[in-house]
Amino acid sequence: MFDTAEKKEKAILIGLINKKQDQKCINEYLDELEFLIDTAGGEPGKRFIQALDIPDSRTYIGSGKLDEIKEYVDASQIDVAVFDDELTPSQIRNIENVLQCKVLDRTTLILDIFARRAHTAEARTQVELAQYQYLLPRLTRMWTHLTKQRGGMGMRGPGEKEIETDRRIIRKKISLLKEKLETIDKQRTTQRSKRADLIRVALVGYTNVGKSTIMNLLSKSDVFAENKLFATLDTTVRKVVFENLPFLLTDTIGFIRKLPHGLIKSFKSTLDEVREADILLHVVDISHSNFEEQIEVVKQTLLEISVSEKPTIVVFNKIDVYKYEEIQSGDLPSEDVKISNLNDLKKTWMSKINAPALFISAKTKQNVDELKNLLYNEVKELHRKRYPYENFLY
Repeated sequence: MFDTAEKKEKAILIGLINKKQDQKCINEYLDELEFLIDTAGGEPGKRFIQALDIPDSRTYIGSGKLDEIKEYVDASQIDVAVFDDELTPSQIRNIENVLQCKVLDRTTLILDIFARRAHTAEARTQVELAQYQYLLPRLTRMWTHLTKQRGGMGMRGPGEKEIETDRRIIRKKISLLKEKLETIDKQRTTQRSKRADLIRVALVGYTNVGKSTIMNLLSKSDVFAENKLFATLDTTVRKVVFENLPFLLTDTIGFIRKLPHGLIKSFKSTLDEVREADILLHVVDISHSNFEEQIEVVKQTLLEISVSEKPTIVVFNKIDVYKYEEIQSGDLPSEDVKISNLNDLKKTWMSKINAPALFISAKTKQNVDELKNLLYNEVKELHRKRYPYENFLY
């Protein structure tokens, strides 16, 4: 018998402490990077952290730290070094020359996961466009990898047997993909116009906060959901009926810190579902140690796509695994607030956000009925304003 299981690549993680991110912050970021590596099928290992005000222009980290990493890579037979920030083509080339192993940055890793998770023609086209736009200045490096017949994490190309070395051909491919996405976008616009008479609700939030699980609960559908980053790339729209009131519920792609800008642009048709929604359900994983920053990442992304002013319901999910403890908050009257139960949690956050909020567990279905009632009332109110002649239905 032969072991046909795909061998996991051994990876190390590398990050910088600087004015924008301290030791605690970088540890949390590397936790997320570790989860990304695991999602991509790798085996995350040792972490290397260096304090630098600005990254080294040649090798991102200092030469001494690079030598230290080189010794570990050789001794531990490491397959790939993953950096938490985006690297320039020259930085990647210089680091690879020293380490003699594959080097990935955060953007490449995210693109690789997107390539693995894209199932529909639309999602595959969006990811392929983002990959080509990112790889265009890196063609020389990618060709070197292909001649060495390297595969695995971060090497999942845009679907070609060989990557073209001619930049003119690549640019032509990008142009064709943009045209294809424009066609898809027109089709999406037509589809949305046909259902314009229904109130639309969109689930938004950081990746892996439980949006798809909530989608399944509310719509009784079977959207794929698992404890991985970017489990859902393909936009799913379901018609939901609460009592006598129908509306459309959309599950969208999750956001993440340092999401490549090109990827946001590529997913225009997907994000249009958010732009045209009447109500946003902002789902938050309150059990995550860094959930407050995740809230800000989502807010900033919504601001970038001009939907930050839409009516929003904040859904704090995963209260079943939330750890009650003392927290520090300068926004509250007292210096220390002890969060010992769900009521304390509600009081704390109700005073912080200017939007309806509730606390649920999609996994255990705790307070899901409360979510349904709030959503029903919000949709009903919008429906009344839009179609006053139908008020007799309520």
